Amino acid sequence: MLTDTDVTGHAPAAWPVTGFVLTDTAPGAGRPAAGAAWIPAVVPGGVHESLIAAGRLPHPYRDRHESDAAWIEDRTWWYRTELRRPDVPAGHRLTLELAGLDTVATVLLDGVEIARHASQFRPLTVDVHELLHGTAELLVRIDPPFTGLTEPDGPRATRDRLRAFFAGQGAPTGGDAPSGVLSADLSMTLRRKALFSWGWDFAPRLPSLGLIRPVSLRALPGVRAAGTHWRTTALPDGPGGAARAALTVEVEGSGGREGLTVHWTLRDPDGRPVVTGAAPAAPRVEAAVTVPDARLWWTHDLGEPDRYELDVQVRDGAGVLDRRTERVGLRTVTIDRSPDPEGGRHFRFVLNGVPVFARGANWVPASMLVGSVGADHVRRLVTLARDAEMTMLRVWGGGLYESDAFYDACDELGLLVWQDFMFACVDYPDADPRLRAEVAAEAEHQVRRLRSRPCLALWCGNNEASALHAAIWGGDEPSGWGAHFYDVLLPGTVERHSPGTPYWRGSPHGELDAHANGVLDGDRHAWEVWHGADLGAGGPQDFDDPGERVHFLRYRFDRGRFISEFGLHAAPEPSTLRRWTGEPLELGSPALLHRIKDTPKNKGAALLATETGVPHSAPAYIAASMAVQAEGLAYGVAHYRRRQPVCSGALVWQLNEPWPGLSWSVIDHDGVPKAAWYALRRVFAPVIASLRRDDGTGEIEVWVTNGTPVPWSGRLTARLARFDGSAAEAVRQITATIDGGASRPVATLPAAADPRAVFAEVVDVAGRIPRHRLFLDRLRHLPLDGTVGVTVRPGAPGCARVEVTARGHAYAVRVEPTGPGFRASDGYRDLPHGAHATIEVTGLPPGFDLAALRVRTWRDDWREE
Repeated sequence: MLTDTDVTGHAPAAWPVTGFVLTDTAPGAGRPAAGAAWIPAVVPGGVHESLIAAGRLPHPYRDRHESDAAWIEDRTWWYRTELRRPDVPAGHRLTLELAGLDTVATVLLDGVEIARHASQFRPLTVDVHELLHGTAELLVRIDPPFTGLTEPDGPRATRDRLRAFFAGQGAPTGGDAPSGVLSADLSMTLRRKALFSWGWDFAPRLPSLGLIRPVSLRALPGVRAAGTHWRTTALPDGPGGAARAALTVEVEGSGGREGLTVHWTLRDPDGRPVVTGAAPAAPRVEAAVTVPDARLWWTHDLGEPDRYELDVQVRDGAGVLDRRTERVGLRTVTIDRSPDPEGGRHFRFVLNGVPVFARGANWVPASMLVGSVGADHVRRLVTLARDAEMTMLRVWGGGLYESDAFYDACDELGLLVWQDFMFACVDYPDADPRLRAEVAAEAEHQVRRLRSRPCLALWCGNNEASALHAAIWGGDEPSGWGAHFYDVLLPGTVERHSPGTPYWRGSPHGELDAHANGVLDGDRHAWEVWHGADLGAGGPQDFDDPGERVHFLRYRFDRGRFISEFGLHAAPEPSTLRRWTGEPLELGSPALLHRIKDTPKNKGAALLATETGVPHSAPAYIAASMAVQAEGLAYGVAHYRRRQPVCSGALVWQLNEPWPGLSWSVIDHDGVPKAAWYALRRVFAPVIASLRRDDGTGEIEVWVTNGTPVPWSGRLTARLARFDGSAAEAVRQITATIDGGASRPVATLPAAADPRAVFAEVVDVAGRIPRHRLFLDRLRHLPLDGTVGVTVRPGAPGCARVEVTARGHAYAVRVEPTGPGFRASDGYRDLPHGAHATIEVTGLPPGFDLAALRVRTWRDDWREE
């Protein structure tokens, strides 16, 4: 067996438990019969992964095999392996640690029950020191997730009212069953398992089951450092100054023993010890720490995300009894809720004393099969967020508390994390004593686990649960639906175990508006666009056609303070769809419709008809959805950023997706960026120029938004350029200086004589900030029929340089992806007539023929295929 060493470096202290096999029985049938067929189990992983590996289950993502996996959640599953007692160091206790049980589990040792567990959101540790002698059979029984539960009355009543509410809003269903909580068995509110397991508008019903994290035997010392909390309390006065921090060490087993001490060492980002200290051991050791020549943790756009190594040891006269090491940062995060110029209140994150505009996205689980998400994939996704100039990721409350790999990547790459507790979109029966106890244990575990992470910016009580309850019932009665969790248990846990970390009741939430999703205070979810109903933004209510009602131009009426959700639906790249779908991808085909989980499945049709025209082929539909998502999110982000500092955040829905479907993600399931990812990278740059068309006069304002804390100065050229490449209709040369954290107009272009013949653009003469372009009419009315000349030059293995030159105005120019590892330095850009671009391509398959690389444009997409 593989081993790692104990804290003293002398003997093994952790032993991975491997060799699991798996079988199933009917629920309640007792342990498997002697002749049961066992298959090798994938651990960490899950039941689905094991069945796929054994050839007993087609992959549920492939074609329409999702339904072939439906039976799995209704069976009882048994994991079996042999445990052998290791040599346990003197003074240690042997424990069995199951880091992830999904979800209703019973643990048996040689047929004797030793533990029960029913939470996906916290691990199970069992003391087996007196139970395991020699060898023994370990059985883990996984029962159906709803075992022992009945649907509670309160959540069911709210769901019924929610259905009626949407019906009253005229929301069409197209005959499709509603997704998510609108159709689910709400017994799930009593079970601490990821809510998206039962299907969502971006995910299939595919509840994971099994051993989703590693299993190990571990020797725990009798006296140990059970927890540490590192918190920065004062920033340095200036460069080279000292910071101050509070260190808490929680020691277990020290009672009655003399001569025990706690020692700590802090090493700077270069590995040099800069602080040491010691104190007598006690159940709770508190120390004030001064860190000289402090190097702060910043988001990647503002500085370096520097981290220190904290080494904590518990010692007696003979040496080290226990040791903990972790990476910590010197930084402060607060939320500014002071009055703002528009009469409401700010909702603005302040990092190290610097107010920031949070630019980012919502994170959902990277797979329905949660146990098979590797650390490398998580890091790739977080890296893509960083590369798109994002500075914050929100971990959505309908999914999971993420793996250490996620928070490691955010710490290292310099992204803040808005962390939801796992409650979403439905009432929770908070008076149930078992649920209260389970939530209390979960919250304590997760807060203690994440509290010293430099990336952690906020704990949020729920996603849309409190807002929907208030909207459906007309107010917040004090108990019975989740308020106890959001107002008492969760904030109390944060304050007790992580004092100083901001807590926010829910998302969306505000205290000055008549409802939670208003524009005067707090955060809001801007779903007027896509869903069509006014959810608190205001603005016009009468529209000429259905496409206008859901159009992204509605973003311009939103005066919210912090937009924590907004998004548009788009297909993934054809290469991703082809990888998972063997059936022909035809417009309206069952193969394509199966990948849309939102209802009705044609919800985006009116928007496409209005903006791009009606697509008549699958390639045209894919391209149209991508274009609308990219144009719409860029338009919305530019609007919200122009309102800085009154608006102080824009988090798009969503960064990623858990299966290869059609969703709001800007990175598809294979990790390939969509058109919107490239658009966001441009509009999320720290400093941007943008264009705003006045609804009344038609004049076009040129704005500069400075997301850095220091002034920006530069020279810009703004013009009304003609699509045919002839002389510009108007040109402005601009010299501008913008204070740090400010946004203002710097020039005006005249109204266009013919909005279908020209487009507006602004460029930085020095090339330091991205080009920004604004179309003045719908895509379907514009002459976007340009082509490109292409030259492909080979590079290193798996790499190529693609040079393109536009003939006519070429729109949505990109190199067509070849598969999951494909990356392009730029994509989905428009090239005016005569413009040249070079695109660096990496991640091509071994032996790939460069002659097979394809450069596509909007004109190609709309040809009948």
